[in-house]
Amino acid sequence: MRTLIKNGLVITASDELNADVLIEGETVAAVAATGSSVAEGWSADTVLDAAGLYVIPGGVDAHTHMELPFGGTAASDTFETGSRAAAWGGTTTIVDFAVQSVGKSLREGLDTWHAKAEGQCAIDYAFHMILADVTDESLKEMDGLVDEGVTSFKLFMAYPGVFYSDDGKILRAMQRGAENGGLIMMHAENGIAIDVLVEQALAQGKTDPRYHGEVRKALLESEATYRAIQLARVAEAPLYVVHVSAAEAVAELTRARDLGLNVFGETCPQYLFCSTDDLAKPDFEGAKYVCSTPLRPVEHQEALWRALRGDDLSVISTDHCPFCFVGQKELGRGDFSKIPNGMPGVENRMDLLHQAVVDGHISRRRWIELACATPARMFGLYPKKGTIAPGADADIVLYDPQGSYTMSAATHHMNVDYSAYEGKTVAGHSKTVLSRGRVIIDGGQYLGQTGHGRFTPRSTCQYLT
Repeated sequence: MRTLIKNGLVITASDELNADVLIEGETVAAVAATGSSVAEGWSADTVLDAAGLYVIPGGVDAHTHMELPFGGTAASDTFETGSRAAAWGGTTTIVDFAVQSVGKSLREGLDTWHAKAEGQCAIDYAFHMILADVTDESLKEMDGLVDEGVTSFKLFMAYPGVFYSDDGKILRAMQRGAENGGLIMMHAENGIAIDVLVEQALAQGKTDPRYHGEVRKALLESEATYRAIQLARVAEAPLYVVHVSAAEAVAELTRARDLGLNVFGETCPQYLFCSTDDLAKPDFEGAKYVCSTPLRPVEHQEALWRALRGDDLSVISTDHCPFCFVGQKELGRGDFSKIPNGMPGVENRMDLLHQAVVDGHISRRRWIELACATPARMFGLYPKKGTIAPGADADIVLYDPQGSYTMSAATHHMNVDYSAYEGKTVAGHSKTVLSRGRVIIDGGQYLGQTGHGRFTPRSTCQYLT
């Protein structure tokens, strides 16, 4: 089967070109300027007219948590519902997190997540591995996982008693990653100190959701970020810091990158578009915005945008980890520490970032770089994913930059009973979405199929300096 996309503005991280795109089977066969003799000679079984539309790579969301058990419940999106919602939002690849349980092997955790996802996804997917129990055995297992395409490992300086690793364990994992090519991802918050502040706040009767943000102080994010960077320097290993939210943490990343270190930062739409004002909403509504790292005062947002423009922050992912307000977030009524940590967003990311283009925060090519190309390069998926070029998977979005709409839980496709962006109007949406050459969204209709998405093994990080 051949598909021809005509008359669109093709936007990648490096170029903008009025071009036609020829697809053969599941991959891009050729790209040529619209009206050129080459493009005029093409024929196809299906022709998609992209006049007035952007033709962009499908989004790569490198940080999602489908079906994640947390705080006595589990994320409300399954791989089936979450991957379908991602497709509606113009994302065609997710990288989720398989979880090692303390006392168990990496293999057992990875096999569990393969079983959850296999045959369920609407789009292609890959896995990181959460390394919750650093032992001689699990360090050896890292080598085998890298060989089979699970090439990144997440550790936590937060959540003592659950995922927490001390500095010695972190250093050992980083040293192993330096040897086998695995990229260490870090949740950088000082969880030991945070637990003290949580206990003190609750003892003082401070139980509302807004105190979640107050105890998880920006200084404890920046301190942990600094410490992770120094450990990575000792190990001579690259480091990727997830969901950066605080200006102080950005400053540590900037300092490291100014030294030429392979240290990278990720942020998320919630830190760019939401703030502690949302956490402080009355009648427990603030619980909808509880995530970790927490939302910060709005003044932090300009530091994040500045870092995104200058590449001190290199990726925007969602950390999509939805919990319904009714029955899940409500577990923390009377005790903010029991509110499940996480927010929905996998469907919203591409449109929010296009709004950022309209608002002048970033350029169109930077939008694609942050949401498609760099996450693909960072996690060993490029150029199969993240670009439109001969040989790439035909994961392509025909994007309507004039397609204004208002975000709402009443119309989104995520399996969660609220929207973090309820009532926000954005300029643009995905009109047609192709996954490996197959149209899965078109004109407000879902044409995809459960199980179309494939597990995609990854190479090691392609973004190292």
